[in-house]
Amino acid sequence: MNASPAAFEARLKTNAREIETLLDALLSKGMREDEIARPEILRTAMHYAVLNGGKRLRPFLVVESALLLGGDKGAALRVGAALECIHCYSLVHDDLPAMDDDDLRRGKPTVHIAFDEATAILAGDSLLTYAFDIIAADETKLPDQSKVALILALARSAGLGGMAGGQALDLAAEENTPDEYGIVTLQSMKTGALIRFACEAGALIAGASTDDRKRLRAFGEKIGLAFQLADDLLDVTSDATTMGKATGKDISRGKGTLVALRGIEWAEAELRRHVEDATQLLAPYGDAAATLAATAHFVADRKN
Repeated sequence: MNASPAAFEARLKTNAREIETLLDALLSKGMREDEIARPEILRTAMHYAVLNGGKRLRPFLVVESALLLGGDKGAALRVGAALECIHCYSLVHDDLPAMDDDDLRRGKPTVHIAFDEATAILAGDSLLTYAFDIIAADETKLPDQSKVALILALARSAGLGGMAGGQALDLAAEENTPDEYGIVTLQSMKTGALIRFACEAGALIAGASTDDRKRLRAFGEKIGLAFQLADDLLDVTSDATTMGKATGKDISRGKGTLVALRGIEWAEAELRRHVEDATQLLAPYGDAAATLAATAHFVADRKN
């Protein structure tokens, strides 16, 4: 139950192109109904933040999870685009001097460097808001009940008890290094919550059973843990050129990671365990889940 590496890469790239085409249209100069104006500097900063490269992994998971369960691809692409807006907003804000203070993102100047801090803050705010607009809009062809469920799940994943809360814990970790449970909690929120949503969203789009929703949610949780472990390993084994951003910053700031706490060998073994657990969750779907299974391996094996 696995897609070939070449087939997987081709599918990932195709999805990325589709998502980027949609995001480009959503962030065009053309105003939507009830908008008063689109200030050009803000629109340009949002466009720069979102269309700045990246694998579009989260939208890919939305689309593939939806297709696995018979969901509509057009609706999945729009939900995926909304999720990518949330993800990119978080990167814009994480890079700010008051947060992680990074000058590079995907090998390019971060938004507050390319523009200015105030514009970067507003770009992040606007991307966050726009995500819910995209899901709620008439162009997203889903029943209202499904839209409400998606908006609620995304809000819970992105806010106080999810990604934003995880960033708060991450900032606090610079002062007081958390224990292993604290690190896992932090990472499950900051990184894992949106990946979990991406997989669960597919079931919501497809109107699938509660069992399917729980299974894909669990799959998302596992690959979210794997993603962060792989990230932490890359932070100590890779370089800025390969990563497209500064490396080694967590260690220099004294932040706790599982790699720092338990060592590289342990982390590599734990990473493989998460991938195995994730693929086992997909076993009931057989070959139909080959692409999602390949995604779990891709998350662990990526180089940036």
